[in-house]
Amino acid sequence: MSLRERYRALPPNPFRRRRRDMLIGVAGAVISGMETVSGRARRVRLPDAHDSTLMLTVVERSVVAHDENVVALRLAAADHRPLPRWHPGSHLDIELPSGRLRQYSLCGDPQDRDSYRIAVRRIPDGGGGSVEVHDVLDVGATVATHGPRNAFPLTVPGYGSPTRRLRFIAGGIGITPILPMLGLAQRLGVDWSMVYTGRSRDSLPFLDELGALGGHVEIRTDDVAGLPSADDLLGDCPDGTAVYACGPAALLTAVRARLVGRAGVELHFERFAAPPVVDGTAFTATVASTGATVEVGADETLLAALTRSGVPARYSCRQGFCGTCRARVLAGEVDHRDALLTDPERAAGQMLICVSRGAEGTDLTLDL
Repeated sequence: MSLRERYRALPPNPFRRRRRDMLIGVAGAVISGMETVSGRARRVRLPDAHDSTLMLTVVERSVVAHDENVVALRLAAADHRPLPRWHPGSHLDIELPSGRLRQYSLCGDPQDRDSYRIAVRRIPDGGGGSVEVHDVLDVGATVATHGPRNAFPLTVPGYGSPTRRLRFIAGGIGITPILPMLGLAQRLGVDWSMVYTGRSRDSLPFLDELGALGGHVEIRTDDVAGLPSADDLLGDCPDGTAVYACGPAALLTAVRARLVGRAGVELHFERFAAPPVVDGTAFTATVASTGATVEVGADETLLAALTRSGVPARYSCRQGFCGTCRARVLAGEVDHRDALLTDPERAAGQMLICVSRGAEGTDLTLDL
């Protein structure tokens, strides 16, 4: 790879203004972020992307895990034009035929301008999105998106990052945003290693592709080695390491706890599920249009309580950065826990029901 090709393959450096990617929006550390695990966090504010709707057609469909619960879809532009560029860590906000909006990481080759690849694990009780992908999105089906966005950007050692090596940690379907990062690290000759965990080998997608990367990748499964500890996941992890982790909440919690106080290690992570409620208190919410009242427990989100009670509400990320679940509050005091809404928006009565909640003992009245 020539020097020019190496530079063009690099993702935009979120710490240098001259190389900002207009499609990247970096969320706070609560969602997927970069933090030095010593209490300091760096947040990047970039312009919003205002691209037009892009229609994508499913041109290929394949099962990529032996348990048959993970399907990979290759998507091409319905008008056959070249697709917008993307960089490792990017995802698509996809509007499914039902109208559900869901986010899926891009796990193909960033240099491929003809198609995008996503992979989705079937989760029967996951809100319907994954089941719809498995049961409805056959070859020829069409979905809508606004192009790639990146809330999990890769910064490459030696190319604008002060780190010297990369450690990748993937749990199950968490391999999807990591996979393109591995390819880039391999092409650039970066020092990297990875551990890939899951219940069993049958449940892990893309094992054949990972096998081509040789000894850089350790496959560790619970049925053979037991549940991994944080030390198993991190390896030796000397100072100067950038850790990229994606997987279940327990995996991320263990890694973050183990790195507390390690000022010489960067932690970048992405969740595929809603973060746990911390320091929550119970409150009630009333739907203005119907008068229905919902009790929200101290350990559940307002969105979860509404869904449990059969109240329809739009959502996507469940982590407070996409804005899909935005709702208007007609009465009651809001405990805002997002990093998206501006002060004027909050003053106008808006809230994100996936992470924000009512103050203790309050009754929120919602215009849904």
